[in-house]
Amino acid sequence: MVQSNPGSPEPSLDVITIGRSSVDLYGQQIGSRLEDIGSFAKSVGGCPANIAIGTARLGLKSALITRVGAEQMGRFIIEQSAREGVETKGIKTDKDRLTALVLLAVEAEGVSPMIFYRSDCADMALDEGDIDEDFIRSSRAVLVSGTHFSRPNTEAAQRKAIRIAKANGRKVIFDIDYRPNLWGLAGHAEGFERYVKSDRVSSKMKETLPDCDLIVGTEEEILIASGADDVLGALKEIRRLSPATIVLKRGAMGCIVYDGPISDNLEDGIVGDGFPIEVFNVLGAGDAFMSGLLRGWLKDEPLKTCATWANACGAFAVSRLLCSPEYPTWAELDFFLKNGSKHRALRKDEAINHIHWASTRKGEIPLLMALAIDHRSQLTSVCDELDVDYKQIVAFKRLAVEAAARVADGRRGYGMLIDERFGRDAFFDAAKKNFTWIGRPVELPGSKPLRFEFSQDIGSQLVEWPLDHCIKCLCFYHPDDPAELKKEQQEKLRTLFEAARKVGRELLVEIISSKNGPLTDDTVSTALEELYALGIKPDWWKLEPQASTGAWKKIDAVIAKNDPWCRGIVLLGLEAPADELVKGFEATLAAPSVKGFAVGRTIFAEAARGWLSGKINDEEAIADMAGRFKQLTEAWLKTRGLN
Repeated sequence: MVQSNPGSPEPSLDVITIGRSSVDLYGQQIGSRLEDIGSFAKSVGGCPANIAIGTARLGLKSALITRVGAEQMGRFIIEQSAREGVETKGIKTDKDRLTALVLLAVEAEGVSPMIFYRSDCADMALDEGDIDEDFIRSSRAVLVSGTHFSRPNTEAAQRKAIRIAKANGRKVIFDIDYRPNLWGLAGHAEGFERYVKSDRVSSKMKETLPDCDLIVGTEEEILIASGADDVLGALKEIRRLSPATIVLKRGAMGCIVYDGPISDNLEDGIVGDGFPIEVFNVLGAGDAFMSGLLRGWLKDEPLKTCATWANACGAFAVSRLLCSPEYPTWAELDFFLKNGSKHRALRKDEAINHIHWASTRKGEIPLLMALAIDHRSQLTSVCDELDVDYKQIVAFKRLAVEAAARVADGRRGYGMLIDERFGRDAFFDAAKKNFTWIGRPVELPGSKPLRFEFSQDIGSQLVEWPLDHCIKCLCFYHPDDPAELKKEQQEKLRTLFEAARKVGRELLVEIISSKNGPLTDDTVSTALEELYALGIKPDWWKLEPQASTGAWKKIDAVIAKNDPWCRGIVLLGLEAPADELVKGFEATLAAPSVKGFAVGRTIFAEAARGWLSGKINDEEAIADMAGRFKQLTEAWLKTRGLN
């Protein structure tokens, strides 16, 4: 028996969603049958999980109650939800069952076959014991979903949550979420089927309606929730059973909100603004719609505003491929509402896509101190001089990782730059060290005009990289370069930028101008302005020390004007002595965009020569590099008043 507690503490959460969670595997070949798909993109799925992420992106404090398996896919759902800002303590791990999977494809406009792998899956084992009264009371609202009324144990869990919410004055939201397949009313191949009439399903839905404050569904879902045979009759039956606000989703036609008696005119309701866009993939659009609706409804916005935000979020979803990863952030939605788009296919709008990319990146990095060991030609030259096998470079780079890890000691703000040619083993080591950031180069060392190291088909290389590895590209670029050289390098950088966004990897562009011509206060800021004019917006810039604070101020102004979402600048070192670098650190105080440094030879050059020549052992090389790296990190932190 749930006790009424009208004096319960002020809620810390806005909404808790309850029910399905899965890993969605989306076919990446558009216009193909599911039988013909060759590769898949992975994302969090399931109606309540999608809504938890969607609302978190829009600035609400959301949580999810579900079960996942005690395996990698279950951990992915928990970790990704946490990264999105969702409270995850309501996600229980089920040691006996697997996380649900869904395979999907976009076969044609509005046609997306799917297969649910949900036989005895973890989320369908949810029961009353998973519903904690204090947790429910901590939220202003709970959202229950139709699928979880399909089994006695999951139904009991949701009804317990409803009782607790009602007893404590919390709101109850009902997402009808009807999938006939998940009620056993369609075959495994009919996952896209939207409506099968069923008195059994309708009776379960109707039991829920009187307790609800907000009811949301498509025309088919309104029919199943009421048991009626036409939409108007369905709305009237729902109103007879519940005083809740009813939202009728109508796909491309937007939605109608009914907040009072239902008249004989279906159109007699509150209608938000619509957004005509190209329909690319309808899957998950309803969850994006609900996220936008709740952003308004839970903040007491007018219902017309709620409907407008819901329509806009739905428009984003149907114009993109995946579910939750494609939902808009509040910054993105706000930009779209104010500026619109010249593209009916929102996924082709570069301005919106940039905000989406930048506002969904993994975590903030306000400080970055990296040991750069991505050097290739410099180390092979030493090996040639000493007549040492290049294989020794591989072992040395592993020592550099150990040195950096000793200094970092698990703390945030430390990173590594490692190359693929000699650093593959070092990458594996670095992955275990909990660095904040790992970058890897793609340029052919010393190339001008810029060339990529292994293949000029850069996109095919990047798909093999871990998602959290940042692309680094050095370009010797000066505004006074000959026009033909400049154009060729610009096109190469634009190609790299497009490839980075396509495969979802961050990009650092390193610009060295001093080797191409004189370095004045305007040189680098002009170079950045020229690249920004081409639509190139890297996540990071890596720049050489500047001649004056005035130069840094101009660079900072260019970044602020062209890309306020830029993560920032890291300072490179070339072969400068440590004391010169420290002076360079102090000069960057004029530019808030400078977040740290990525320095190599100043740290490792002496140790490399000593170790490769056999004059020092592993531990001595590690200690030497760690000491130099620590000296620079302490100097950087001191200039920022952080130590």
